[in-house]
Amino acid sequence: MTHHHVYYAHGKGTGPRGHKSKALLPIAEQAGFAVESIDFTATEDPDERVAMLLEHRPQATGRLVLVGSSMGGYVMANAADELGADGLFLLAPAIGIPGYPAYPAPTTRHQEIVHGWRDALIPPPSVVTYAERQRARLHLLDAEHDLNDHLPTLQRLFADFLQRVAG
Repeated sequence: MTHHHVYYAHGKGTGPRGHKSKALLPIAEQAGFAVESIDFTATEDPDERVAMLLEHRPQATGRLVLVGSSMGGYVMANAADELGADGLFLLAPAIGIPGYPAYPAPTTRHQEIVHGWRDALIPPPSVVTYAERQRARLHLLDAEHDLNDHLPTLQRLFADFLQRVAG
């Protein structure tokens, strides 16, 4: 039997049961995906979080979708190729900011990014440049970094994304 799976990585200042994971993971379950939100609170180092994820070995017998918010976006994008991800859904991904190594160029077929125009932590131009380089679908919202004022929009975008990935 084929089982699709979504893995969620939270950002630096949150945990595995934050607003976005609570909003998005039920959408994945409704679409027939198993879900897991990994706890990365043991470290604030982005590369240590990548190593933790790779040790966890996310997998699926069907489609594997990685979802990451802020630092979690950095983590998921860095691990996507090694894990063979079918989809990468990034929320205000931590790119183009001091303290983060160069951002990867995953070859994941389905890549989608949601970012806020008013994000004071991660400059929108950096994300636009990254999305262009990756040919990723990009949604820019009138939002700040946390995107929490736009959860219904995130849910709709994520449901559509999962439908495309599942084929």
